[in-house]
Amino acid sequence: MHSALVAYAAEPGAEYNPLIPAWYDIIWSAVCFVVILVVFWKIALPKMQDLLDKRGAAIEGNIAKADEAQRKAEAALEEYTAQLASARKEAGEIRDAAREDGKKIVAEAKDNATSEAARVTAAAHSQIEAERQSALVSLRSEVGTLALDLAGGVIGETLSDDAKAKSVVDRFLADIEADAGKASN
Repeated sequence: MHSALVAYAAEPGAEYNPLIPAWYDIIWSAVCFVVILVVFWKIALPKMQDLLDKRGAAIEGNIAKADEAQRKAEAALEEYTAQLASARKEAGEIRDAAREDGKKIVAEAKDNATSEAARVTAAAHSQIEAERQSALVSLRSEVGTLALDLAGGVIGETLSDDAKAKSVVDRFLADIEADAGKASN
């Protein structure tokens, strides 16, 4: 159907060509086109331009806000990093202080233990010396009694004078101690 219509319109002798409009249709179409063009040019195009400008401004504003938020986030991150570094440094200082305190406590405990050991040792030495002196006194009296009995048996008489007997025993023990001192040197 379409090819028949094109063939009919292309015939040179035809009076009416449906493919070519009449001149009044062309004029009215041109007038309508110009009116629509003017309305579009004066009303629709500026509104579209305003809409595009507003949208561009909004986008730029959002970009600016995003940039500001990014800067704030970076600043917060830097602040967090600085606080974290500060906290780590402070924790290290606290650990070092605790170690130093621990060393001081250990040294103090060692000093206390040493002084306590020295006190106990000194008390033991004092007690040993006291027991030694007690034993020496006891030994002197027993040795004196034995020596007097022995001397009385050798001499054949009883030595009853305590002062005289004591001086003989002391001299005898002094001689023994002097001999023992010479032997140890």
